Amino acid sequence: MKLWDKGFSTDKKIDHFTVGNDRELDLLLAKYDVIASQAHAKMLGKIGLLTDAETTDLVNELDNITKTIEEGTFTIEDSFEDMHSKIEYVLTEKLGDTGKKIHTARSRNDQVLVAMHLYLKNELQEIKAETITLFNLLMDLAEKHKDIMLPGYTHLQIAMPSSFGLWFSAYAESLIDDLYFIDAAYKVADQNPLGSAAGYGSSFPIDRTFTTKEMGFETMKYNVVAAQMGRGKVEKATAFGMSSIAATLSKMAMDICLYMSQNFNFISFPDELTTGSSIMPHKKNPDVFELVRAKCNKLQAVPNQLILITNNLPSGYHRDLQLVKEVIVPAIQDLKACLEILTFSLKEAKVNENILEDPKYDYLFSVDTLNELVQNGMPFRDAYKKMGMEINEGTFTPKRDIEHTHEGSLGNLCLNEIRGKMKKSI
Repeated sequence: MKLWDKGFSTDKKIDHFTVGNDRELDLLLAKYDVIASQAHAKMLGKIGLLTDAETTDLVNELDNITKTIEEGTFTIEDSFEDMHSKIEYVLTEKLGDTGKKIHTARSRNDQVLVAMHLYLKNELQEIKAETITLFNLLMDLAEKHKDIMLPGYTHLQIAMPSSFGLWFSAYAESLIDDLYFIDAAYKVADQNPLGSAAGYGSSFPIDRTFTTKEMGFETMKYNVVAAQMGRGKVEKATAFGMSSIAATLSKMAMDICLYMSQNFNFISFPDELTTGSSIMPHKKNPDVFELVRAKCNKLQAVPNQLILITNNLPSGYHRDLQLVKEVIVPAIQDLKACLEILTFSLKEAKVNENILEDPKYDYLFSVDTLNELVQNGMPFRDAYKKMGMEINEGTFTPKRDIEHTHEGSLGNLCLNEIRGKMKKSI
């Protein structure tokens, strides 16, 4: 069944190519099409295009379809083009002519749009919740390990003293920045496009304010052409927010892979969270974190994929836009999986408490030793040259009893302030 069926069939090759994997993806989106259809049915009843009885029957039957979706028994057979055609078929099969009226004053275009907006609103909220869960874990780990020293690096060369408190809370605070992008994407998604029909509105006296409130949107996309142009744009906004989180997760995963190696030995995990080698019995590989790194690097390419699909399209609907669904939906699932597995794994992290006992880390303290000379009255440039000479001559003696007191430093992590910043952002 096709919503645009005019009594003749298209070639099977054309059907296969144009439908693609929409049926599989639509199983995730079907419940949102039902939510929109219920709001639409109620609106049609409100303006007199449906009787009270027809409205009630449609809403009740759509409730029944929701139950099958929740139970996992809802299917979209090959004879149907997508979720929209299957849902309308079920309504017609159960309610006869009343079911046929559900498509009054709407197009498949705004059906897809509103279902995607509702889906993205929900998924962005879930991504935000999972990000906050990871944030809270990182902050707890920062508090727990705040006094354990860690080498800081620039150019992968030993640089200055750091700590696990700094390291964990650095990634936590970075997630706040990422959520600003997620919030921006949510604001874009929180606009009702239903009623734009094929992109040019309808001659029916529909009530878009009613459906906007009924579906819980903050506002509507008022201009019907702008609403249609939002297809692809809302997915891009979501992708940019996701790519920001992915960049943070990827960088942290890279740190963990590095820190788990025997050359660093800064952090470790229980055997059950690592994998082995088929021929090397000693191996404990960080496969989970390598896959997080790879998946999140792949996620950072999603905005560009969507740009390339939509970049040179004129206004109005084009079938190219079908492909944004198969890019954004799997990407959302991947990001949620990465957030979940990082939270699961980091709970079991074990940190090395004696890293800086190795004399190769003595040079970490050159800056603090230099700074003490400056505080005792020596000009900075002279102190810098003195330190350089001592290091070159092998006579450098590090000052290990360092004291960092400014906001955000080793001795003043500002963990409460970072938690406050997150609380304010949500």
